[in-house]
This record gives sequence, C-alpha cells and structure tokens, in this order.
Amino acid sequence: MQSATEAADHTTAVNRTVFPILLAISFSHLLNDMLQSVVPAVYPLIKEEFNLSFTEIGLITLVFQLTASLLQPFVGRYTDKKPLPMSLVAGMAFTFAGLLLFSHATSFTILLVAVGLIGMGSSIFHPESSRVAHMASGGRRGLAQSIFQVGGNTGSAIGPLLAAVIVMPYGMQGVTWVSIGAIIGMAILFQVGRWYASNLHLKSAKSTTGQHGDRKILPRRTIIFALLILLVLIFSKYFYLASMTSYFTFFLMHKFGVSVQESQLYLFAFLAAVAAGTLIGGPIGDKFGRKYVIWISILGAAPFTLLLPHVPLFWTIVLAVIIGVIIASAFSAILVYATDLVPGKVGTIAGLFFGLAFGLGGLGSAVLGKLADYTDIIFVFNVCAFLPLLGIVTAFLPNVGRR
Repeated sequence: MQSATEAADHTTAVNRTVFPILLAISFSHLLNDMLQSVVPAVYPLIKEEFNLSFTEIGLITLVFQLTASLLQPFVGRYTDKKPLPMSLVAGMAFTFAGLLLFSHATSFTILLVAVGLIGMGSSIFHPESSRVAHMASGGRRGLAQSIFQVGGNTGSAIGPLLAAVIVMPYGMQGVTWVSIGAIIGMAILFQVGRWYASNLHLKSAKSTTGQHGDRKILPRRTIIFALLILLVLIFSKYFYLASMTSYFTFFLMHKFGVSVQESQLYLFAFLAAVAAGTLIGGPIGDKFGRKYVIWISILGAAPFTLLLPHVPLFWTIVLAVIIGVIIASAFSAILVYATDLVPGKVGTIAGLFFGLAFGLGGLGSAVLGKLADYTDIIFVFNVCAFLPLLGIVTAFLPNVGRR
C-alpha cells in the first residue's frame, strides 16, 4: 500500500510544471513547423519552375494537409491506449525524408509524394507531442499548450525567412540545407521520448489526483453540440489562415508589385504575429476562461480582415500583424476547452483538432486556389475577409468551469 509520503511525492510530481520538457517540445515544434512552412514559402519558386497553376498550388497544399490530418485522430486514439514515446523521432524522420525528396523533385507528381511524406511526419508528431505538453503542464494546461503552440507558430514564421535567405538564392537545393533542422529535431525528441517513457505514470495519475474531478459533468448531447461549434470555429480560423499562408505573397505581388523576397518578409511579419498571439491566448484562458478568449480571437479579428483588402501596402502589413495576433490566440483555448469537454482523451482530441486544422487548411488552400484561377487573387481576399464573422457562434458554447 502506498505510504502518505509516497502519495504526497506522487501528487507533487503530477502538479509540477516541467518547464525543461515544455521548452524542449516547443523547440521541437518550432523545428517541425519551420521545416514544413518552407514548402508554402517557396510556392512562387516552384510555380515558375514547374509552370503550375493556382489550382495545382492548392492541390500541393491539399495533399500535405490531408496526410497531416487524416492520420492524426487515429494516431491520437491509438496512443491514448498505448503510448509510443519514440514515435516523436519517427515523425521527424518522415519530415526529413519528405524534404530531401522535395528538394530533388523533377515533376509535379514527385512534389506531391514529397509533401505527403512531410504531412505524415506532422500527423505522427502533433498528437504525441501535445500529450507530452499535457503531461508536463502540472495542471497549467493553457500555459503548457501555449508554450507548445508558440514554438510551432514561431517556426512557421521563420520558414519564409529561411526561404528568402537560403532557398531563393540557391533554388530547390537550398531545401536540402534547411532539412538539417530535422536531424537536430530527432536528437532532441529522442531525449524527450526518454522522459516521456520514464514518466508514463503522470498520464494515469491525472485521473487520480482530481485534475478533472471538479469539472462540470455535461450531458452527452451538450458535449457533441459544443464540439460541433468548435469545428465551425476551426473552419473559420483555418480557412482564413490558408488564404494568408498560401496566397498572401501572391496578393502582395499582384496588388502592390513587391518582389518575391519582399513578400516573404511581409509573410514573416504576419506569421511572427501569429506566434505572439499564440503565447498570449493560453495564459489568459487559464485566468479568465477559454470561452472569452475564443470569442475575442475569432470575432475580434473581423473588423481588421474586412479592411485589409482595401488599404495601401503599409496599412495592409499593419492590419495583417494585428489579425495574426488576434486570430492566433484561439487555438490553444479551443484545444484545452475541448479536453475539458472530453477529459482523459488528450491524444484523441489533439489528433482530431490538429487534424481538422490541417485538413481544413488544405481544403481551404485548394478551394481558394481554384477560386483565384477563375477570378483573381484580390477577389479571394475580399471573400475570405468575412470568415471571422462566424465567430458569433461562440455565444452558443456552454460554460465549462469548475463547480
């Protein structure tokens, strides 16, 4: 039988925030998303080199996002039952292989295979790394998820800079040099995996230390309805982000005549703002409630998105930065809110929501690319400006608080 001292030590371990692991998994997330964001950052290069249409550019994103999304819920559900600590290393290895193939692609088909491998790496990495963040949170789940997410969003912001500095001057061979980051990531994730394997008791301990025991118990129908609302919000957020990450450079070049490298720097400004917004959202949600963060971060971006297509270059960049900060604060709050709705299913929820984020982003890119081919890129941004108005459905979310 467990002694009082052992029980106290056990509870302390569960409630202690393990910042070294959070920082390690956040930096790994930075590397993972940095490497992946190089792909859309070089769209102008491959569009010219392979003579691609906007529809084909959208198809590349769709293949990447679908492979990054379809597997995630299954990976998350499986690892809820049987954790796989070293799968983190395997996920980064898939990304490494995909980047190497991408850098040496000789046809559109090979480009699709390459981004498919990169997407598979993402589908393995995100559910398990999100679980690691949850295990290391010590109960401060909004903070932990924000630390984890800010790594990914910072990496996404750095990707276009790498493309401007390394890939654009040297062509697709520059992607080979960028892929070295995956080797660094595998080394870090191997150590994180060892910590994960040796601390699996924290996973089961969450359910025995009252972390979820003081939550309101909601009816099944209410939970399903709330999850459906969250899906609408994810759709709104990631369709809009797809327009920015995939087509903002084309929008700037078409409307203002900026160069490819200039457009990459402006894209970096937007993505850096997304990283900053991610870090803000989690702690605020811990303190004031996640529903309020979700409400402000989606609907609050609408006035700025509606203005963006109609202003000069300087104000376009200013508005893009404001939009990035506001809209990015939502995801951490949405993910932790969802785990509050369905406690004990961190991997499944993380896989589902990361998967939906990637899948909807890919679908959005493909649909918007087709729309751009039939109309023009300015029209696409005018349409997407209305998406954050869907944030109004946040009003129907139930309050998930402590008793």
